[in-house]
Amino acid sequence: MDPQPTAAAVTDTSPTRPGEPGPPGDPGPVPPHAPGWPGVPVPPPPPRSLPRRLFAPVATLAGVAAAFAYVGAVDPNEPGHYPVCPLLRFTGVYCPGCGGLRSAHAFAHGDLTAALGANALAVIGYGLFGVLMTFWLIRAFRGEPMRLAISSVWWWGIGAVLALFTLVRNLPFGSALAP
Repeated sequence: MDPQPTAAAVTDTSPTRPGEPGPPGDPGPVPPHAPGWPGVPVPPPPPRSLPRRLFAPVATLAGVAAAFAYVGAVDPNEPGHYPVCPLLRFTGVYCPGCGGLRSAHAFAHGDLTAALGANALAVIGYGLFGVLMTFWLIRAFRGEPMRLAISSVWWWGIGAVLALFTLVRNLPFGSALAP
């Protein structure tokens, strides 16, 4: 009786001697001067067209503009249009976002003092968003990638500012920051 061939013998299609053709579809050995070999640079991908580069920042800007237009049209000062903040409803504590819709409504109508009075931190966020969008649009127009790498120290700092803002606006001496 003949012995059964092993799985390695059945699936092995590599050539037995140098110079013999490999399996179908195998491009063969890669020459040492091809991109990707050590010391040989990989060429950059072809540049994307201007409309394709601008799509993401313009779409983001359009979405934010639509949200601001909606909040500007539907007044959050009138009850029943937006849900109540659950933290404020159940605990009576203002969260960092409390007053954000009223701030956006006032900002959309050009009333900066009312926007600051409703949520000063949100107004600072609007400014930071505007700066970030400007950089993103300029870099996209130039064909440069936009990378926003924030270290953990910055994230902890942002969290500390939010916690401090929440604490101060809920204390009697910080009542100017309450909405």
